[in-house]
Amino acid sequence: MPSTILELKNVNKTYSTAAGDFVALKNINLNVMAGEFLGIVGKSGAGKSTFLNMINGVDQLTSGDVIVKSNGGHVSVHAMSEDERAFWRGKTMGVVYQSFQLLPMLTLIENITLPMDLAENFKARESKERAMELLQMVELEEHANKLPAFISGGQQQRVAIARALANDPEILVADEPTGSLDSVTADIIFELFTKLVYEKNKTIIMVTHDMSLSGKFSRCLTIADGELVEAELEPAFDKTMMRRRK
Repeated sequence: MPSTILELKNVNKTYSTAAGDFVALKNINLNVMAGEFLGIVGKSGAGKSTFLNMINGVDQLTSGDVIVKSNGGHVSVHAMSEDERAFWRGKTMGVVYQSFQLLPMLTLIENITLPMDLAENFKARESKERAMELLQMVELEEHANKLPAFISGGQQQRVAIARALANDPEILVADEPTGSLDSVTADIIFELFTKLVYEKNKTIIMVTHDMSLSGKFSRCLTIADGELVEAELEPAFDKTMMRRRK
């Protein structure tokens, strides 16, 4: 029986602006199970990115709690200082962005080893070996010593996913990872995510504005005006069925 890996309790986020307070998230309560591929679908401005930033601790919530239960322990994300959250995020949670955010002056393999070096989880030789293994997983090992500018956008996103997996996190959060890709390349990214869920038992939380992707997740929620609503959609896959096929 899968256990809860992430819990949001009464999470609220309000931004103060010159025009007054803007409520970005309203009383979010959510349990995410280990090994789940959760999709959050909503229009621009609905609160998707803010939702992810509450989970990974990039932004500070106004009230509530975000609890991550991984590696045998429980962490209250927003009870930590900003520096503590940054270090914890680097070791515990993988983050994938729409804009890839690869460092242009580093080769692909250097982009992947960097988070391992910062987290001090691996020795230098081990981190390089692991980076090559991750590049092999995304089928880009032959480009290991190229700079990001010399590969396609879809390939850069696959490298970004490999980088997010560098420290072997249990949870990945992905902010519109297919938003700037063509449909064929987007399908490749979804296939990679699905393999990570079923073969590596990763938990993935992905936000997107594209309603047509809703059926690709094991569970899908919609977000509108900062509130979550369960979507009435048939999931594209089921872990039990997937295991039976193997």
